[in-house]
Amino acid sequence: MCVDAMPTPLDWEPMTMPIPTEPIGSIPRSAELLGAMQALSRGEITEAKFRDVEDGEVRETIKRFEETGSPVISDGEQRKSSFATYPLTGLTNLAPGGVTIPFEDGHTRQLPKLSAGPFRFGAYAVSYLKSAQQYAHRPMKQAVISASALSLLYPQEGIAGYTREQFVSDLVAEAQKDIRECLAAGAATVQIDFTEGRLALKLDPSGGLLASFVELNNRVLSGFTAEEKRRIGVHTCPGGDKDSTHCADVDYLGLVPQLFKMDVGRFYVQLSSEKDRPRVLKAMREMLKSGRILFVGVTDPINPKVESVDDVAARVIEAASIIPVAQLGTTDDCGFSPFADDTSTSRDTAFAKIANRVEGTKQASKELGVA
Repeated sequence: MCVDAMPTPLDWEPMTMPIPTEPIGSIPRSAELLGAMQALSRGEITEAKFRDVEDGEVRETIKRFEETGSPVISDGEQRKSSFATYPLTGLTNLAPGGVTIPFEDGHTRQLPKLSAGPFRFGAYAVSYLKSAQQYAHRPMKQAVISASALSLLYPQEGIAGYTREQFVSDLVAEAQKDIRECLAAGAATVQIDFTEGRLALKLDPSGGLLASFVELNNRVLSGFTAEEKRRIGVHTCPGGDKDSTHCADVDYLGLVPQLFKMDVGRFYVQLSSEKDRPRVLKAMREMLKSGRILFVGVTDPINPKVESVDDVAARVIEAASIIPVAQLGTTDDCGFSPFADDTSTSRDTAFAKIANRVEGTKQASKELGVA
């Protein structure tokens, strides 16, 4: 069934309706899918065989997502190698040795770097959305990577014949296309992944890098109407990979003022794993403009313990004591497997957390009198 004819979360945002709840994105890949990825890389199976396995995993993921009762679903990013690098699929103008991101447990992730211009996406998020919509019976959201994250591809030494200004111009156009095509294809919401926001303060405590990231993303967003921006959101977290983070030690309050300068209608923020949630919520309340929705994280993908329905409801009610209920939504702190090879969380655990998020949000809605 085509989802663009279905009601979107925007239809049930007023206070008289339940508090909205949405996932962030990635779901752990199955052992079969990971095995097929490895077999394909070794040339042991054909591309067609791999696509059959991948297609089956997308179908199964959507089925399990819908079984959680989630009013908005995703494909779990089953077709992405990572949330950050899908636009680089098939590109030949890349070289190793790009920016390295260290995680607290000692492991790292490294980006490639652009070796020649022009910069163009090798894959657009709409391709994942369209392939999943044929199996979905509920509105689907689509995650896209931020222009600021991709800006890290340009090497510090520059590229002969292709200036940084040319690169940024191309990047903005490509990022706008990535979002616009998802909206046109019927995505209920489009989520810009901005996990590098808090990290920017670790790399540059002066805040200059973070401010430049926000400015670049707003340049992308300037290409959309006010109505379109209501369906566009930004997600922030301290990074979640292999049960570790890259910037949880950075004070959240350093990010908040810049984060809320992003010209979007929806904010998806990691919160359940924060030690002092009320402190962060109060800072966000001061920055939250009218007409915008704050989706607070009420489940922690890094913590193996599955939050109970009562746990979730209590976190929602805590948030509602600070954030106006009409502007409140719930989500997961981050994706459960942003990189395909992250198997630190099981699929069963991920879906159990999602199901309890949905039920806990419903329970809190009733207690708050907005069900």
